[in-house]
Amino acid sequence: MFDAAADGTLARGREGGHSAFRVLHAGGDATGAEVERALMDSVRHTRIPVLERHLATQVLLTSAGTVAGLRVIDTAGPAGRPGLVRAPAVLLATGGLGQLYQVTSNPAVATADGMALALRAGATVADAEFVQFHPTVLYTGAEGTAPLVTEALRGAGAVLVDATGARVMTGVHPLADLAPRDVVSAAITYRMAQAPGGIDDHVFLDATGLGEDELRLHFPRVRAACLAAGIDPAREPIPVAPAAHYHCGGVLTDSRGRTSVPGLYAAGEVARTGLHGANRLASNSLVEGLVMGERAAATIAAAQPAQPARWAQPARPAWAAQPVRPAWRREADGRPPALPAVTDLAELRQLMSRYAAIGRDAAGLAEAGAAIGTSVRWRERPGQAGYEAAALTLAAQAILVAAAERTESRGCHVRTDFPGRDDAHWRHSLLLRLGESGAPEIAGTLPIAPAEVAG
Repeated sequence: MFDAAADGTLARGREGGHSAFRVLHAGGDATGAEVERALMDSVRHTRIPVLERHLATQVLLTSAGTVAGLRVIDTAGPAGRPGLVRAPAVLLATGGLGQLYQVTSNPAVATADGMALALRAGATVADAEFVQFHPTVLYTGAEGTAPLVTEALRGAGAVLVDATGARVMTGVHPLADLAPRDVVSAAITYRMAQAPGGIDDHVFLDATGLGEDELRLHFPRVRAACLAAGIDPAREPIPVAPAAHYHCGGVLTDSRGRTSVPGLYAAGEVARTGLHGANRLASNSLVEGLVMGERAAATIAAAQPAQPARWAQPARPAWAAQPVRPAWRREADGRPPALPAVTDLAELRQLMSRYAAIGRDAAGLAEAGAAIGTSVRWRERPGQAGYEAAALTLAAQAILVAAAERTESRGCHVRTDFPGRDDAHWRHSLLLRLGESGAPEIAGTLPIAPAEVAG
C-alpha cells in the first residue's frame, strides 16, 4: 500500500512543520486516494449496504434524547425522495467545511453537513474558530475547488518565490519553506499585499530544481494538475495561493469518538478530538481519521447485544455529563423542520473569505455576522441545495461567534487586533451549542490539555 524506498524500507517524506522525515505516502502524492480505495474494497467485500447519492438531513432522537436514526433524502431523484434509516448509533464522517470560502482544496461536498446535523441534534461543537488555510493550492484565478499543491514538494526542495523571484520565507521562520502552515499562509498573504502596484493574488512555488523524473515519480497528481492548467512544473514555477483547507474544530468527541448526544459519534475532520490543537500538523489527518474511526466502531460494536432492540448506550464522556439540551427546531405533522439559510452562497463565501479567513478583527467579524443575519431566510422542504446552504450558514455563524469571542491569535486563528497569544486568559476551548434562535451560541469552555496547546 505505501511507497517503498530504494532499499526496500518504507519511504518517508517531510512536510510543513516537520523536523524529521516522518510521513508515509502511497502513489507518490495520492495517499488519501489509496486509503479511500482500500476502505471501499473492504466495504464491498463485506457486503455492507451503501446508499449512494443520499443526503442525511436530520439526526432522529428518542424521547429520552438518544439517537434513533437518520432522516435522509435521495438526491438522485428529481424531487429528493425522503426516507428514514433506523439505527441506535450514528457515526458522522462527513469531512469539513471548505466550501464556506471562495477558494478551497476541499471537494464540492465539503459543506459542513456533519457539524450542522450534530448541532441540530443538541451536540456540542468546539474550536470552531480554527480554520486552517493551506499555503499552496494551484492558482488559476477561478473560485471553488482548486488542486492542492502538496507540502511534500517543499519537503523535497521546492521553494516559494514572489513575482520578482525573491524567496518568500527567507527570514520569516527557522524552518523557512517548511514552517507550519499558518506561518507560511500568513507570509504569502503579507507578500501578496506588499506586491508592487497593490495587492497581488498569488506567488510561485519553484519546483524546477527537482527535475522531470522526480516530479513524474513522486508527484504525479500535482504534475497532472499543472499540465492540465498549461503549466510545466519541471520548467516553470507553479502559481500558488493560500486556500481554505482543514477545520481543526468540529463536533466535540472524547477519545472513543463519543459526542455529548448518546448514540452519536464523529470521526475525521468533522470531529474535534483535540489532537490537532489550534493548527493541524501536515499529514496527521489521515492517521487520526483511521484511528478514531476504528475506535468509534469498536465502541459501538461493544455496546450491541444479541438483541439490538435492547441496545445499551456506552457511558458518556465527563464533559457531556449534563442532560442533553433539546435542540431548537420547527416541526409540524412529522415533516422535516424548516431551516434558516442565506439566500446567496456566493455572497456568504465572499464575506467569509474577506472577514473570517487568515486575518480577522472585531469590526470585520461583526460586519460579516450582521450581513449574514439580514440574508437568512426560512426554507421549507429545502432539497439538497437548501440543506447545504443551511449547513454552511450554520457553520459560518459558529466560526464568527467563536472568532469574535477569542481575543487573541493562536495557531490558524489570527486576530489582527489581538496579534499575540494569551495563555493567561485563553488556554481553553470554546464550546458552542445551538440556541433557541437557531444560531450557535457560546456554551462554556473546556481546558486545553498540555498536548493540545499549539502556537
